[in-house]
Amino acid sequence: MRTQPPPPPEAVDRGTVAPRTADEPPAGSETGHSATGDAPPAVDRVDARGMLAWRGLLRAHSQVTRVLEAELEEAHSLPLASYDVLVQLSEAPGGALRMSELADAVLLSRSGLTRLIDRLVKDGLVERRSCPSDLRGTLAVLTPAGLTRLREASGTHLRGVARHVLAHYSPAELELLGDLLGRLTSDGEAGATAKGCDQTGQPT
Repeated sequence: MRTQPPPPPEAVDRGTVAPRTADEPPAGSETGHSATGDAPPAVDRVDARGMLAWRGLLRAHSQVTRVLEAELEEAHSLPLASYDVLVQLSEAPGGALRMSELADAVLLSRSGLTRLIDRLVKDGLVERRSCPSDLRGTLAVLTPAGLTRLREASGTHLRGVARHVLAHYSPAELELLGDLLGRLTSDGEAGATAKGCDQTGQPT
């Protein structure tokens, strides 16, 4: 009796579903309910619908960030990661964050953050300061030139966000999208709590 060969390993990555046995519940539910019913999907399986959603999220993020990066580079010679750092510093009390806090605050990439700050310091957009109350602490501080550069670039960036993202959804859809994506972030990633140092050198 001939048996069907097993699916290739890449079948799951391609969004396909491996054949199931007669006593195995349908994909999308461990209890046998329809994937379109009220039962929650299995948390340890990825079916075709789930893979489509996951790849769509990755593709959209990659495409939009590439376009926003190109617009900032063309208009202001400012990489998107640098813009992100300037935004986080501008929103922190006193325009300053410890490096560890900045690493938690950036939205794009934590890798290479030290080298990125080195470039921003060289360009005069950020400066490093020590915290007298904590010799281990180094602050990244937004300079007046950095704030000016951020204000110049923010119009380009926000128009890009509106054009390449927000324009594709209705207000109700944007509210729903925010709620859906909010499920993927933990409370601890909502933003950094700036400690920094006050004018007397004491932690704030």
